[in-house]
Amino acid sequence: MGFGSLIERFLLYLAAERGLSVNYRESVRRSLSRFAQWCGERGLQAAGVTEPLLAEYRQFLHAEGLQASSCRIAMVHLRRFFRYLSSCHIVQHNPAELLQGGRAAMKIPETLGAEQVNRLLESIDPGDIPFGARDRAMLEMLYGSGLRVSELVQLRPEQVDWDEMFLRVVGKGQKTRYVPLGGMAATALRRYMQHARSKLIHPGRRASVLFLSNRGAALTRERIRQIIKERARAIGLPENVYPHIMRHSFATHLLENGADLRVIQDMLGHADLATTQIYTHVEKKRLVALHRSFHPRGRKDE
Repeated sequence: MGFGSLIERFLLYLAAERGLSVNYRESVRRSLSRFAQWCGERGLQAAGVTEPLLAEYRQFLHAEGLQASSCRIAMVHLRRFFRYLSSCHIVQHNPAELLQGGRAAMKIPETLGAEQVNRLLESIDPGDIPFGARDRAMLEMLYGSGLRVSELVQLRPEQVDWDEMFLRVVGKGQKTRYVPLGGMAATALRRYMQHARSKLIHPGRRASVLFLSNRGAALTRERIRQIIKERARAIGLPENVYPHIMRHSFATHLLENGADLRVIQDMLGHADLATTQIYTHVEKKRLVALHRSFHPRGRKDE
């Protein structure tokens, strides 16, 4: 069986057995297709791949200028691919079992300050029907509930529990979690649903998702990114304001105000606490800055 068929079989497994998203599967497809092309140029099939060859491929990716984080992801894909092939007895030995991708440098997430977030949200007039009400509700929910933009675009009206003030969110790997719907976000969302959403519904077009475009269709992630950049630019915020920065700010501000890290992990839908711990580095930086500013011996003598 050639590489192409094996990759398709593996992607089907990721979809059917693991429930992984379309976006993740496309990332795996691109990564493995690149590896398959590299092997094809050397006349290799899956059964002929060895540990030294995988190490050579890793060096090839580095030499091609692939970033360390991207190289690490490619190695993860290869480990999972060959683990699957080994479990199906397609290869006798898993050559990627000990494969390492190199330690990725820790990247501190970008955040907005609480005052900046407040300025951004308050600058959107919810009385501007329908777009002001829609955009205010979207941003309030991205920040107030820490949603991923992919979760926001898929959210449906029936996933809002108005009695308990929770959202039922379907996240990565089709895993369901419940996150609180804060007071400000609830007010903005209720206003949007009562006064604006019906104006975006087009006759004869099914409107199953919560947030709609001017054509009555689901908003895309890219369109939400554009909306946020336009809203931020209008009040003079930095150019790098994007949907995920609202989620980073959500987690960081919770941590700064004393929330337990495991509670934040649950609300973000992180499978591993180590993923959530990146936000502790933001808090440490803030504490160091406060110490240097206010402690009598916090700064070095010049």
